[in-house]
Amino acid sequence: MIPTLQDALAERGYDSLTSVQEAVTDPELADADLLVSAQTGSGKTVGFGLAIAPTLMGEAGTLGPAAAPLALVVAPTRELALQVARELGWLYAKAGARIATCIGGMDARDERRALERGAHIVVGTPGRLRDHIARGALELDAIRAVVLDEADEMLDLGFREDLEYMLGEAPEERRTLLFSATVPRSIEEMARTYQRDAVRVTTLDKGSQHSDISYQAVQVAQGDEENAIINLLRFHDAPTAIVFANTRAAVTRLSARLANRGFLVASLSGELSQDERSHALQSMRDGRARVCVATDVAARGIDLPNLDLVIHADLPQSTEALLHRSGRTGRAGRKGISALIANDRAVNKANRILKWAKVQAEWVAAPSADEILDKDEARLLEDEAWTQEPSEREAAFAAKLIEAFTPEQIAAACFRLYQNKLSAPEELNVAPVRAPREERERREFGPSIWAKLSIGRDQNAEPRWILPLLCRAGGLDKTQIGKIRVLDTATYVELAEAVGPDLGARLGDGGVLEEDVRLELVDSVPEEVTRARPPRRDDGPRPLRAPRRDDGPRPPRPARREEGEFRPKKRDFAKDGERGDFRPKKRDFSRDGDRDDRPKKREYPREGGGEYRSKPRDFDRKEGESRPRPAASAKPKETRFGDTSKSFRRPDAGEHSKTRRVPGDKPRTKRDAEGGKPPFRAKSEGFRPKSAPGKPRPGGPGKPGKKY
Repeated sequence: MIPTLQDALAERGYDSLTSVQEAVTDPELADADLLVSAQTGSGKTVGFGLAIAPTLMGEAGTLGPAAAPLALVVAPTRELALQVARELGWLYAKAGARIATCIGGMDARDERRALERGAHIVVGTPGRLRDHIARGALELDAIRAVVLDEADEMLDLGFREDLEYMLGEAPEERRTLLFSATVPRSIEEMARTYQRDAVRVTTLDKGSQHSDISYQAVQVAQGDEENAIINLLRFHDAPTAIVFANTRAAVTRLSARLANRGFLVASLSGELSQDERSHALQSMRDGRARVCVATDVAARGIDLPNLDLVIHADLPQSTEALLHRSGRTGRAGRKGISALIANDRAVNKANRILKWAKVQAEWVAAPSADEILDKDEARLLEDEAWTQEPSEREAAFAAKLIEAFTPEQIAAACFRLYQNKLSAPEELNVAPVRAPREERERREFGPSIWAKLSIGRDQNAEPRWILPLLCRAGGLDKTQIGKIRVLDTATYVELAEAVGPDLGARLGDGGVLEEDVRLELVDSVPEEVTRARPPRRDDGPRPLRAPRRDDGPRPPRPARREEGEFRPKKRDFAKDGERGDFRPKKRDFSRDGDRDDRPKKREYPREGGGEYRSKPRDFDRKEGESRPRPAASAKPKETRFGDTSKSFRRPDAGEHSKTRRVPGDKPRTKRDAEGGKPPFRAKSEGFRPKSAPGKPRPGGPGKPGKKY
């Protein structure tokens, strides 16, 4: 091992290397491409840091001035990329390495400036790294090693195209190291494509997963899942715990519920910004939060100190998710607990996941309130405060307590004060704990005969209703019926040999079981009926399917027609048959006359008799000339005042004369009265603007309360 790296490991307290670290530092693999599969928490980050050191430094032990990057490390999530950068930072500190990060959500301008200053190792997420490569900010000409950490997770997240782009831009003589907790078929295909004679390195124990982790399956009643989580957190009282949920909404709901119950909670989900995620993780590291509620993707690869408890609030979707979740605990030699919450309906699903993951889990009930209180008492008695020497002030106060209270009162008050700082346990409904079902051995059917039914898959035949039909109509017991094979047009049923004569006598010559369903005994059956079925899928997860179309660009669709001018196909109208001499009816229309389909003119009689005539037109008036007004009538106009010849005006008054005033009449206004105010006649002084509101006029202060 290179001396500078060995000194860095000694300073961090590494007395020995883990199995995966020893495997990848084998001198025989110094120049080989590696495909490494190791369980989560086995020290893979330090492992690939040690593996690429000879490729980057040789035997010199130090790195020269930073220029173009020598190594590229790709991680699926921001948190994992930052964690990898921190681990490589202390590992290569004495070697003088400069490490740059290119992570989505960070300021891209700062990252470009860091790349321009030079870096030996670049760590980042796939999307941001590809963006820098496409823009020319990150050059891969000098790359000697490429590391894909958690490669299976990056493919699951849809980063295949980005990874293929980066591997295609890197030099062909590079080393490529793929690290993954699981190696599905997609990882093997990528290794065959982008690695040269890759060496498979595995440190997984086929018999068990995560030997330092104790798996528990907690069965709860329907609706008690969140209460069970609270009791588990209270019962174990782990320094740091993480609760996994499948959706962001579940993370938000659980975080709010736990915070309301007094737990110090931090949440991690995809809806948080990078700053919020960093603050949440930092709060977990410095102790401001003790419970982290997260989704699978957000918590992928994070390493939290003293993480002793993992709770699966929602069952994982796959065995890989179970192993990745549980791998957050039981790291670096510490013991951990992984608890799966399963209600009555999810027990079978939990058993299948545990079986496919090859994990031995113990089915237990959720801790009750009494068990939690007993645990609190035990923790209080084991507290280190009992062994510490009291100070003078504490001794004096203890003497006062002994004088004032009995020992029972002091102990009870001490226990109550201790419990007041903790969340109260929840009362749970009793849920019976069911042990996992044992595999039943298939019994030997014994001597048998075959019967043929006249219905098959085309008639929607299914064993679930064929079996009760045989029992009901044929008088059989289900133990006397063996295999049922449904084909397209017929169904073959295996029957016990002893029921043959009785069945024939019961059904008669026609063998009618039901309407349109007939049964007949046969001597031979088709080969596909007796052919052995493939083994059941209970011994492992479902086989891998073909990759989805979103793993890469879709192929172009074939053209619907040849390129060129589009011409419709010729149509032979003779196929329509003879239609005869058909011509549309011609409509007789005349502008000056009436159409034949117009309704006939109808004469309306005039009131009082006589012929109705229209108003005569004035043919003497020229076009554009206004119509002359009619002459004024000589007949006097009647008004409501009676006779129109009377007038209230003086005969000698002019047209616009006013009413005559007689001396002594009552004045109409003050101006008409004697000594009244003369009418105001303003002098024209030109235009003067009004004064601003609230300001007094130049003549002095205005009237109080009056605005000008």
